[in-house]
Amino acid sequence: MTGLAAALCALGLAALAAGTVQLLRARRLVRRLDRMLTDAIDGGFVEESFDETALSALESRMARLLRGSAAANRALSAEQAAVQSLISDISHQARTPMANVLLYASLLEETELSDAQRARLTPLRAQAEKLRFLLENLIQASRLETGLLQLAPADNRVDGLLEQAAGEARAAAAGKGLRLTVRPCGAVACFDARWTPEALYNLVDNAVKYTPPGGSVTLSARLTDSFCRVDVADTGPGIPESEQAAIFGRFARGSAARSAEGLGIGLYLARQIAAGQGGYIRVSSAPGQGSVFSLYLPRRGGEPSAAGSDAPAAGGA
Repeated sequence: MTGLAAALCALGLAALAAGTVQLLRARRLVRRLDRMLTDAIDGGFVEESFDETALSALESRMARLLRGSAAANRALSAEQAAVQSLISDISHQARTPMANVLLYASLLEETELSDAQRARLTPLRAQAEKLRFLLENLIQASRLETGLLQLAPADNRVDGLLEQAAGEARAAAAGKGLRLTVRPCGAVACFDARWTPEALYNLVDNAVKYTPPGGSVTLSARLTDSFCRVDVADTGPGIPESEQAAIFGRFARGSAARSAEGLGIGLYLARQIAAGQGGYIRVSSAPGQGSVFSLYLPRRGGEPSAAGSDAPAAGGA
């Protein structure tokens, strides 16, 4: 029995050793696969010199998959860069002839025209203005995307930002019979004084455009722990939750806004400008209940925080 016990003990120890070896190999494999996947997610996966005899079949197949994925991502990035460059080039080349079209339209307006001729000229000028606006926005978008447009955030008063954006939209609001209200807060935030007013104006213009006559648009701001949150609230048709993420895409428009004037690029530009200086935009909305677009601007401390938190509004950009 002593010999049998010793044999069984030796067998058990051998099985334990073999199991330990297999466990260590499995752990090494899992760690290596995890590292490979992490590199792929971060965009840093590169092909290595793999020893096929030493690798498991799973790891080998994963390596081939990630090599193919990395190559596809590089090709996609190159294609996107080429498209952005093409859009930028076309937009720049079209600016001069577009300016000439508008110039000749202005000259025609100053001449003697019949009622029928003037009726044809008015929509011509309106469409030319729309095309000019589209070209300018495409140029701005391409500059933001390629880093040619450099933002310079600095501490600025938020009340001036609210008043500037509201001032540019006041005439359009009055023309629709909308109540445009600004609620000052006396806060300071860190933002680019040249481009942030344009981003906020795009939010205000969007609210004015889609709010029916007799409604209201309200601009307000409040401090949180890390941001100054600027809200643009309207009494418009609202946006279904299923569309809220998509409306920030280039040329995207919600289903309730397709019958109104617009190109679907204002929200995209606003988000790009906000992101370029460490901020972001969120939307809270529901059909029939209006919308609140919130522009979050970083703050550099030094001011006591108002009641609230850094939690963004419901919805997503």
